[in-house]
Amino acid sequence: MSDVVIQVENLCKEYRLGTISHGTLYRDLQSGWAKFRGKDDPNSIIGSHNRGQMGNTDDRILALNNVSFDIHQGEVVGIIGRNGAGKSTLLKIISRVTAPTSGTIKIKGRGASLLEVGTGFHPELPGRENIFLNGAILGMRKSEIEQKFDEIVKFAEIDKFIDTPVKRYSSGMYVRLAFAVAAHLDTDILLVDEVLAVGDVAFQKKSLNKMKNVTSEGRTVLIVSHSMPIIRNNCKKVIFLKNGAISAFDIPAVSVDSYLNAANEESRYLVKEITSEMHTTGISKIRVKKIQMVDENGNIQEHIKYHQPLIIEVFIECIDAVDNVGFGIIISTKDNVILLQTHCFDKSNAYWNLVRGRFKVQIRVLNQLKRGHYSLQFGAHQKPFNVSLLDIPNALTFEITDEPFQPEENYSQFNGGLLDSFSDWSLIDI
Repeated sequence: MSDVVIQVENLCKEYRLGTISHGTLYRDLQSGWAKFRGKDDPNSIIGSHNRGQMGNTDDRILALNNVSFDIHQGEVVGIIGRNGAGKSTLLKIISRVTAPTSGTIKIKGRGASLLEVGTGFHPELPGRENIFLNGAILGMRKSEIEQKFDEIVKFAEIDKFIDTPVKRYSSGMYVRLAFAVAAHLDTDILLVDEVLAVGDVAFQKKSLNKMKNVTSEGRTVLIVSHSMPIIRNNCKKVIFLKNGAISAFDIPAVSVDSYLNAANEESRYLVKEITSEMHTTGISKIRVKKIQMVDENGNIQEHIKYHQPLIIEVFIECIDAVDNVGFGIIISTKDNVILLQTHCFDKSNAYWNLVRGRFKVQIRVLNQLKRGHYSLQFGAHQKPFNVSLLDIPNALTFEITDEPFQPEENYSQFNGGLLDSFSDWSLIDI
């Protein structure tokens, strides 16, 4: 179609793993002689001889594998996937930072990219001169930069620091200035990698509004992000990359659900044995041995139905006596949106004084969750200074099954929010 601005066909990018050269002729000859004799490379990284277990016996890996898609003018397209799925590689090829191994890519129009924080900045130069330097790298003329200079500075919120060397800027100031320059370029295509995560909430909101204004002018935006709310709320289509290939290219609801369901299928568990490496914080006085979700009879839950109580059992070991302990849980959506945060105490609503030994902590939660996937975080703290004793993110993942009712039965009771709560309605004639 005539409004296609990015056309990608059978795109592949192959990387070679390991070291190509050791930096000196002596080491290169030493490694070559060892290879000729069938010996281990004396200059290889420790453990690299196991690399063949990855399935790439020729020490090569496909970062992108036969990727094809079309993007139309004025679209905001998100790119999601796990770390290493090929998202940043794809943006770098589109922005001509690197070349593809095979395949073709056609771009119609002028593009600007914001792939890494501070790319194109000189640390010794002040913000004022870096605006001109970065703008020139992006293809802006000097007169164009001068015309938009005040607007860029105002957007970046660095008025007081405009003549300060950028090496003294915080990461947030860096990204604000970099995004401000790129966003004010009269470009047809804007490529944004995961850099907005560095900015604060207010700046993220401003940046997203700016991108909406950009697309309203008929320009195209590609954005890589791990924030599913940003992807859902701002993108028209979403590319889900899995192992370098496109697993889904559809509306946000379809692509994001495919990505999150794939992640949940890999990590879904209602019983989890906890190792010491899973404790992100702690002073080693309390160790969690196992966490599980059970039904009323104490059996492991196979499926958690709508309005069925959530009963969580946590088996802990107290290595040493510790006083004033409180436990807490956080239940979040698959988008990492916190739905419930609660603390549990003993029956007298006081903190526990634990002696050395093993215990079971049982938490019972009223279930008002709608059908979907959720995760549970478990932690413990100590009063009076809220000292963290342990923290286990993503301790359990679980799924609520069954819809509470069908639309034709009671349409008025359908709740479009994250939680479901029955409400009784009546009309009184007065």
